[in-house]
Amino acid sequence: MAKNIAIIFAGGSGVRMGAGKPKQFLEVGGMPIIIHTLEIFENHPDIDEIYVACKEDYIEKLKKLLRRYDIEKVMDIVPGGTTGMGSIYNALRAARAWNDEDSIVLIHDGVRPCINSKLIDEVIESVKKNGAAATCTPLFETPVVSKGGELVETTPSRAECYTAQAPQGFRLGEVISAHDEVRAKDAEYTGIVDNCTLMRQLGREVAIVKGPRSNIKVTTPEDLYIFKAMIEYRETRDALGLES
Repeated sequence: MAKNIAIIFAGGSGVRMGAGKPKQFLEVGGMPIIIHTLEIFENHPDIDEIYVACKEDYIEKLKKLLRRYDIEKVMDIVPGGTTGMGSIYNALRAARAWNDEDSIVLIHDGVRPCINSKLIDEVIESVKKNGAAATCTPLFETPVVSKGGELVETTPSRAECYTAQAPQGFRLGEVISAHDEVRAKDAEYTGIVDNCTLMRQLGREVAIVKGPRSNIKVTTPEDLYIFKAMIEYRETRDALGLES
């Protein structure tokens, strides 16, 4: 039976955060960032299973956190790869061992904890309709292109530019097939930064699902401060009974 599956990759080392531990395990609002992310998928009624790719040294720690926070939909935790794409591939293979290739997979960053149920719904529906979908946010600043990083060479139209985010959704069999095709030539995924890039490199179409600007990825100390502020805002809003 085809299912809706979340693939969460959390294999990063957190070098840019400079915190001495992987950023996904930093606590914000009394809970690790990875748990904030997992809870969103855990509580979504249409997500059947979750598979996580985690930095190998932290797998046992993550298992303890899952028990502590009652995360029950995680079916397997696999070691991360040498690249982010390699980590995703490991989790996809774990999911394929137990699921039909027609299942829908939503691939998401473990440190992108600000998505909502509505966005998950929209990505699932877009995959059903279009076969593949990527969450994207329109640019609100003027983009520039500079190969050397010193001079502005071109200024593309902002109206035509988006920022690719997550979740990104695909049929399980199709996205694994795309990974296998690329890995046969380049196991390091040179120049491929996400699954949207992977599919486009192979000529596959990927539909856009417009996501909220709040869908940040917690990568730097500045991102961490923003996420903390967002949690404080939500807590205040809920305490006052205000609408979101």
